[in-house]
Amino acid sequence: MREGSLEPPTRHRIDWQNPDFHDRAKIDAEMHRVFDICHGCRRCFNLCDSFPRLFDLVDNSATGEVDAVDRGDYRKVVEACTLCDMCFMTKCPYVPPHEWAVDFPHLMLRYRAADFREGRLSWSQRQLVETDRNGALAGAVAPLANWASRTGNPLTRPVMEKLADIDRRAELPKFHAKSFVARAEAAPPERDAGAPAAKRKALLYATCFVNYNNPRIGEAAHAVLARNGVSVEAAYPRCCGMPHLEQGDLARVAEHAREVAAALAPRIAEGWDIVALTPSCALMLKFEWPLILPEDAAVKRLAQATFDISEYVVDIAKKEGLAPGLAPLPGGVSLHLACHARAQNMGPKAAEMLRLLPEPDVAVIERCSGHGGSWGVLKENFDVALKVGKPVSRQALKNDKAFLASECPLAATHILQGMELLDGETKPPGAAFHPIELFARAYGLLQS
Repeated sequence: MREGSLEPPTRHRIDWQNPDFHDRAKIDAEMHRVFDICHGCRRCFNLCDSFPRLFDLVDNSATGEVDAVDRGDYRKVVEACTLCDMCFMTKCPYVPPHEWAVDFPHLMLRYRAADFREGRLSWSQRQLVETDRNGALAGAVAPLANWASRTGNPLTRPVMEKLADIDRRAELPKFHAKSFVARAEAAPPERDAGAPAAKRKALLYATCFVNYNNPRIGEAAHAVLARNGVSVEAAYPRCCGMPHLEQGDLARVAEHAREVAAALAPRIAEGWDIVALTPSCALMLKFEWPLILPEDAAVKRLAQATFDISEYVVDIAKKEGLAPGLAPLPGGVSLHLACHARAQNMGPKAAEMLRLLPEPDVAVIERCSGHGGSWGVLKENFDVALKVGKPVSRQALKNDKAFLASECPLAATHILQGMELLDGETKPPGAAFHPIELFARAYGLLQS
């Protein structure tokens, strides 16, 4: 084995059904082994708050070594991990196939799985990740739900903070009375059957966020693909389970994977591509599900058929060529590459896509936003999330572009909020976008 693990990183299956997976003694032993390697390396010191917490524990211990750290304090390191995968994908020289086989994010996941099995999660934490139920209920009373969740609401946000542990300062997603799937079925955009990609068929996996919170992303993707001749349908059997993965509920993730894979299997058999509209969900379908259910044939076929939306547009551009009609985006774009897009190991597809526009002006930011899904809105995490994301917000202000975009809609909002909290002469843009929304705008398909 060459020093530094120069081979591409590989991941082992998540052996969550093995009784040893949840064994606290074995987990602590593996944590000690990995933490000792991290202590000797420290290459990840600036990625997130997990590593500074770990190194502070070691440096402040009696001996300055991992042996002297109280194993009860390991939890502090786990609590700061957002499962962004950037240590595994971009920093760690000891990931598999290196013989030390360090997979820090999946070790944090294993610790959380043990916590979940032991019932350590609060009631409010468990309710926060019920995205399908919450989306359907809030959508039915969308104006009221959006009023109640509005930042600065003095009546409701303090109550939410006390009961649900959601920081009153955190921007929260809005809800819509009509889901993206319902909109796509009621008013699909006109398809250009003479466009270069007319032989393609794409099923848009709506994702819980696009379906309930930001249908505009789905509408933009639908419009762009239809302009390029792709036959498009939208579907949403169920959430991908990423929120449950963050909490260590692997049985629930497996349940979601089986249901979604079975629902989409007939379209895959008919030759349809599956296009996920947010990178976290694409990552689940492509990589996490096959590691959780490695023997499930439907999950394997789904993983092989899945594209991220930016990846899919770039693939059309390379293989068939794009339909004409794209115009420049005056003022340029400050583009944050989402961690879960980078973790797909497909290259910077959002940047590639936006550079297909005439006169492209794209300033790329490759660093974690700090949000971490539902993690970043919790009271105990919000200040840490802002701290981790501060370099991104600062760079976005320095770029001074007309548009701010991120493949992760939650990250985009978080970055924008971070920009607004920084004092400076440069003012942040009034809104943040998904790159596919800007691509649709360049086609004249979306105006605002």
